[in-house]
Amino acid sequence: MSDAHSHRDAATARTEPERYTILLYSDDPAVRDRIRLAIGQRPAADLTVEFVDAATWEQCRQLLDDYEIDLMVLDGEAAPAGGLGIARQVKDEYRVPPPTCVVIARAADRWLAAFAQVDETLVYPLDPVTTGQTVAGMLRARRAGAVPLGQIG
Repeated sequence: MSDAHSHRDAATARTEPERYTILLYSDDPAVRDRIRLAIGQRPAADLTVEFVDAATWEQCRQLLDDYEIDLMVLDGEAAPAGGLGIARQVKDEYRVPPPTCVVIARAADRWLAAFAQVDETLVYPLDPVTTGQTVAGMLRARRAGAVPLGQIG
């Protein structure tokens, strides 16, 4: 009986989703809520996420210093510090920056995202299916050892 019990425990442990921490940045709490809802607590069967929120660049920096952030999702329309500027700042200041996804209002702004070394972009209004797939892909790539854009060394 002990063997069957330990086999079931091992199977359960293998199917437990991996947990990741996502930093959400926007100066607008309603925008952070919309992004959080589009991603969901479980963007894929093998992933669960917890969110930490930042409304300023200073709060982003503090969260990056205090937590292991697996992914940053930034509001490209935030003010005074936009998500593209914060993405570039993080890539410049942190030796091992987390992957970044910036939510932009216009697909034409993707060239700015490329300059800021953003790993992925999403366009407002957010589609929950596309958002979940993008976030899940980024987290799986991180799990597999992918190096985010802008990493030094």
